[in-house]
Amino acid sequence: MFARLHSALLAATLAAGTAASAQTAEHTNSIGMRFVPIAAGSFTMGSQGSDREADADERPAHRVTIGKPFLLGKFEVTQAQWEAVMGSSPHEQSSGARSNPYFDLPGMAERVRKPDNPVTVSWNEAQQFLQRLNEKEGHRRYRLPTEAEWEYAPRAGTTTAYSFGDDRGQLGRDAGFGEDFATGSPHAVGAKLPNPWGLHDMHGNVWEWVQDNYGRYDAAATTDPKGPASGAGKVVRGGSWHATAGGWRSAHRKEYPADYRGISIGFRVLMETQGESK
Repeated sequence: MFARLHSALLAATLAAGTAASAQTAEHTNSIGMRFVPIAAGSFTMGSQGSDREADADERPAHRVTIGKPFLLGKFEVTQAQWEAVMGSSPHEQSSGARSNPYFDLPGMAERVRKPDNPVTVSWNEAQQFLQRLNEKEGHRRYRLPTEAEWEYAPRAGTTTAYSFGDDRGQLGRDAGFGEDFATGSPHAVGAKLPNPWGLHDMHGNVWEWVQDNYGRYDAAATTDPKGPASGAGKVVRGGSWHATAGGWRSAHRKEYPADYRGISIGFRVLMETQGESK
């Protein structure tokens, strides 16, 4: 039944003329990271005034055009993929990241560091990974998604709070969420249902760093926004496995320092199409 529901949502998205991937083939790189092609298109970013759960920084809602197609990680970057590129776990390195003290809770290190779990790192560490991955693959096409590209992806043509609708009671089908620090942790990527564009864990599991500095929205329509030129913090999106996250809606956003490494913040890689790398 759940698979039929997601098929119906995808069909509705296509019928409405909103963007979904015009391509059907995924891309897999040399370390097994899988990427889903996402077509260019337009969407309303942020929350409407009628959304009672919305925070002030999710408004005003504004029209955004994503002018170029891209490929986005089907899954969040895993611990195993991190180690394949970087050579060791980030928690074994003295990288200057400020770690969340909850990492030292009994059993947390083992739960967080399972190979198929999303890796939990700082924004700065994610940039180091991307640099190494680009070097390994011989190009400069990998980066974090912008905040606009990220929100475009979980929405997948929808205008509801979640890619599956507005009913938070259905969240458990699509998201790892609602756990405590005593026994909880991130879970293996892809364990939940994908969204209509085939992306897993856009809601829950771990927050995901995006490229942008944190800042307020403008009401004007815009194309390919990149956020403020400077700022004290970076943006995370998507909510996490923990009960206090409360940010699983597509529009929710949160600010963290670039050097902060929590136990519930990871990232997803965007791969630019050929000829688009900067």
